[in-house]
Amino acid sequence: MTAPLRRRGVILLAGGAAATLLLAACGGSDDSGGSATPTNTDASPTASPTGDVPAGCEPYAGYLGNEGQSVSVFTSILPPEQQKFEESWAKFEECTGIDIVYEGSDQFEAQLPTRIAGGNAPDIAFIPQPGLLQTLVERGGPVAAPATTSANVDQYFNPAWKAYGTIDGTFYAAPLGSNMKSFVWYSPSVFADNGYTVPTTWDEMFTLSDQMVADGITPWCGGIESGGATGWAATDWLEQVMLRLYGGDVYDQWVNHEVVFNSPEVTEAMNVVAGWMKNEEYVNGGHVTGQGYGNVASIATTAFQDAGKGIIPGECGMLQQASFYAAQWESFKEGAVVAEDGDVFAFYLPAITDAVPTPIVGGGEFVTAFSDAPAVQAVQNFLSSSEFATAKAALGAWVSANNGVPLDTYASPIDRLSAEFLTNQEGTFRFDASDLMPAAVGAGAEWTQMTAWFAEDKPTEAVLQAIDDAWPSS
Repeated sequence: MTAPLRRRGVILLAGGAAATLLLAACGGSDDSGGSATPTNTDASPTASPTGDVPAGCEPYAGYLGNEGQSVSVFTSILPPEQQKFEESWAKFEECTGIDIVYEGSDQFEAQLPTRIAGGNAPDIAFIPQPGLLQTLVERGGPVAAPATTSANVDQYFNPAWKAYGTIDGTFYAAPLGSNMKSFVWYSPSVFADNGYTVPTTWDEMFTLSDQMVADGITPWCGGIESGGATGWAATDWLEQVMLRLYGGDVYDQWVNHEVVFNSPEVTEAMNVVAGWMKNEEYVNGGHVTGQGYGNVASIATTAFQDAGKGIIPGECGMLQQASFYAAQWESFKEGAVVAEDGDVFAFYLPAITDAVPTPIVGGGEFVTAFSDAPAVQAVQNFLSSSEFATAKAALGAWVSANNGVPLDTYASPIDRLSAEFLTNQEGTFRFDASDLMPAAVGAGAEWTQMTAWFAEDKPTEAVLQAIDDAWPSS
């Protein structure tokens, strides 16, 4: 699932357990992309299946001809986000006569396979990570996406997104929302007061770190405690370095265990993380009243939510954390402003080498259909369009990697900055690696072993070998 969902403690069903619930007879499609592709969905179509287009409905002309149909959508996204989705497609429903019936559940990952197995699959599900999509496809659940959806993804998204929605050469799922994980949070006023500038290269970032040490500011905050998901934040640091050192191909091989954890490549990446977040001069762990901040080991017991507490008062300089951390600053300072000239903001975690252009680690959801009915395909096409993404982004607190959304649509500066990087079609985008690995590794051994690396100073080789040993044999 996406990083924010998994990190809040919702753990994906293990592939084997989910697979036993799926039936091959749940539906299917050939590789042609669906049986009934609607007309093109350009912003200003010249014709529609029904001829006349009602005034104000011109952008929806390509979806007409399905009046009176309903399309069910099943998702883990709950209120208040549900209301924003319903508002974002209200005009589509009015103009097309298609009723989109939204159902959210906090038991989504468990319920979806059961519903499919019982012949009660939704028309569309918002799949929160590619691993679940692959499991469903292997058991015959989803149907291939229509040609117009495929064309929209080609036009509007970095190619990596389409690859994550493609299984065995067939494209099933277009991206929906997205999040940006390659950020460093900082205090603009602390930077200004000390004459610091935002670094744009990896070397500049560590030159700045050394300067902060000299100035008596601990450069990096850290915290990886997260209940049953403790350790996930440390896996993100490793992912950022792996992608920046070696690029997308080696990162993909690592995700698939073709490059094992106890390899020279991952060992080198761990060494880089050690020089960064296990550097006693560089890091602040949790704060204990009357005792000050903790050392490297205390990072393992500091809640990730609390890790940034020292940023605004200048007690630590920087925090590597995702875009969704923006919601956390209010808990440290009432009315905190997240902006380039506000209380706190973020900059892009720089590349390490020019050989890997704009490396970005992120996550998101995918629109997956279990029916190829024309009304369902119309909704798929719409949800992959720039019109939908723009309407949804305008409602706030949501980002799309769809580059058809004008950046000024995003009222929030951090959402706008996230979109600026996520829509870069030339960037090296990759999904959160632990979300792509088998659950026994990505949501198991990797979390616990990275925690031991910090809490106990467990040797790197032993940590990496233990993660390899946890990899499923089949």
